[in-house]
Amino acid sequence: MQIPRNTFLDALRAGRTQLGFWLGYTDPNVAESLAACGYDWLLIDGEHAPNDVRQVLQQLRAVAPYPVHPIVRPVQADVALVKQLTDIGAMTLLVPMIDSAEQAERMAQAMRYPPEGIRGVGTALARASRWNQVEGYIAAANAQMCLLVQAETTTALGNLAEICAVPGVDGVFFGPADLAASMGLPGQSGHPQVLQAMLDGFRQVREAGKAAGGIAPDPATARRLLDGGASFVAVGLDTSMLVQAARERLKLFRP
Repeated sequence: MQIPRNTFLDALRAGRTQLGFWLGYTDPNVAESLAACGYDWLLIDGEHAPNDVRQVLQQLRAVAPYPVHPIVRPVQADVALVKQLTDIGAMTLLVPMIDSAEQAERMAQAMRYPPEGIRGVGTALARASRWNQVEGYIAAANAQMCLLVQAETTTALGNLAEICAVPGVDGVFFGPADLAASMGLPGQSGHPQVLQAMLDGFRQVREAGKAAGGIAPDPATARRLLDGGASFVAVGLDTSMLVQAARERLKLFRP
């Protein structure tokens, strides 16, 4: 058995734009239904959605038969948690609240086996190696790992050049909600100053040779991000779209 390829990482390196969808309901059936929709990637959220490691595992299994790449967001930049997530088969992580090159470097090392990193070796217990049934897993795994770090504060924006220079950082994701709060604009993620900060960040990330990304459930904003140089954008969120559709349906019968 061969190690699966990280198709998302391959696409970023080839310069192909990747459109994604955000999963917040923590349910394998929701994940599987959206896996069949044709998106390039799905984000399994463990920061703001109540996902634990076992729930993430269930969703990874649910989407595995489909041609979509799962990205997992842990609750925080924690080495032990990264070990668990990579062992259950996550190959791409989106790590929140990365403000410095030192934090980014720690996460890049956590995802990779020695000598490049510090990932603990426990392949006999790991779904990622199919319980030691993937031929040469330890030798091949590092090349398939993809680290996306979130720049969500003005501190991160000030350190962006250093963060991008860290080996093993493949992309930078700009979180508009936390960025807006850090800029003194809480609850105003669509503010023009926030959007401009993201677009300026995209340019800096691309000039460093890394991929830039974001989230924009509003189609017009998503288009601006894509036109502004984003390589990967989440253009929808399951929780928001369900609520929106339900409210619009009710209006047809109860204006």
